[in-house]
Amino acid sequence: MTRLTSLPDGTAVPILGQGTWEIGDHPETRDAEMRALSRGLDLGLTLVDTAEIYGNGLSEKLVGEVIAGRRDEVFLVSKVKPDNASEMKMMLACEKSLERLGTDRLDLYLLHWEGRYPLEETIAAFEELVDEGMILRWGVSNIDLKTMRKMMRMEGGDQCAANQVLYHPGTRGIEFDLLPWSRARDMPVMAYSPLGRGKLLNEPILQQIADRHDATPAQIALAMVLRQEGIIAIPKASTVEHVELNAAALEIRLDDEDVAALDRAFPPPTSEQPLDVI
Repeated sequence: MTRLTSLPDGTAVPILGQGTWEIGDHPETRDAEMRALSRGLDLGLTLVDTAEIYGNGLSEKLVGEVIAGRRDEVFLVSKVKPDNASEMKMMLACEKSLERLGTDRLDLYLLHWEGRYPLEETIAAFEELVDEGMILRWGVSNIDLKTMRKMMRMEGGDQCAANQVLYHPGTRGIEFDLLPWSRARDMPVMAYSPLGRGKLLNEPILQQIADRHDATPAQIALAMVLRQEGIIAIPKASTVEHVELNAAALEIRLDDEDVAALDRAFPPPTSEQPLDVI
């Protein structure tokens, strides 16, 4: 069952998509990764996130092959690296991404993180791409609340459609301020690495709750992220089995006992915290 949220312009998108960080890097795993992404589309995980720096374009090429003939099913997201986020460079960077992806437009184009170019210049470059029809909307990634507030005061800054940040049960800082602020503006927060990268899934509480739901610890972690209103999660899945498990997490409903146990193991923030990044 596909569950949806809305972008600021009213466009409905799935709350569970597919990430592609470290996908496409190795020829020996490429076929399995393509099958996984394709299966994800079949299951309604039609928001696909990639970036020009992932595998130096190899991820975009793989995504392009998977979505060939299915482009209109997909909400396609890519990211521009900060070194290309100027008015002079962004047009060419976007053209190259579109070529690798085999499409004529991106549904959402994100600044991967803030770099040396002023945000005012990056916003102007995004707006030019919108005017050219190369992207339908733009957003940011790895941007904290202080900078988001500053950006909103810039010309065109209020057109930002999303902010993609690190968010999983082990790093909940955005729940204190960035997430409520974004929610009030109908601006989804895209959660990258929602299953963590490392020891998170070995936490005993995740296994205990998984046993109660006939699920896996990863599914419980994903269900914990997805229960937050205004979140779009983009976990990576390199196999068909993994993407099917991710999709099944949409059916898990955590009860009050589950949530209380998770909050004890992964305490929610009680004050402002620096934005976590990878």
